[in-house]
Amino acid sequence: MLTAKMQDALNTQIHEEFFSSYLYLSMAAWCESNNFDGFAHWMRMQAQEELFHAMKIYDYVNAVGGRVTLKAVDAPATEWDSPLAMFEASYAHEQFMTKNINNIVDIAHDEKDHATENMLQWFISEQVEEEATVDAICGKLKMLGDSGHGIYMMDRELAVRAAPAPPAAE
Repeated sequence: MLTAKMQDALNTQIHEEFFSSYLYLSMAAWCESNNFDGFAHWMRMQAQEELFHAMKIYDYVNAVGGRVTLKAVDAPATEWDSPLAMFEASYAHEQFMTKNINNIVDIAHDEKDHATENMLQWFISEQVEEEATVDAICGKLKMLGDSGHGIYMMDRELAVRAAPAPPAAE
């Protein structure tokens, strides 16, 4: 059974994951409006992955007898100066999400909630991957600078991202 503090923290994270999905979808919309179809595809896949993350926590809360309470999702940003600026915003957001997950792990540890702490280990590993992936894209975009040809090639590279698979149920 979840403590009230743990349940509140998980519900807050569900909200943050839904916001993340919404943010990445907004980034995809910006890309599409600027003819960056490959970047848009990558962001759509990221939005879908974040939705899966929200539902993984949602399902967990229900499985352990907690109660999910959903909150309104705020409107995300809708404009970026460039693909690099957009990916830098994505990287900052992923760092924020990592901090959130780490804080929830601390709560689970303090509450002696071993099951939740165990479930959250998946998210810790996932955040390492998320930050590394976005940071690598930022690095490539920085190398390209204002090279239209380079941005075009990067757009094509990101267009082949496969759809994410939902995380396995635990």
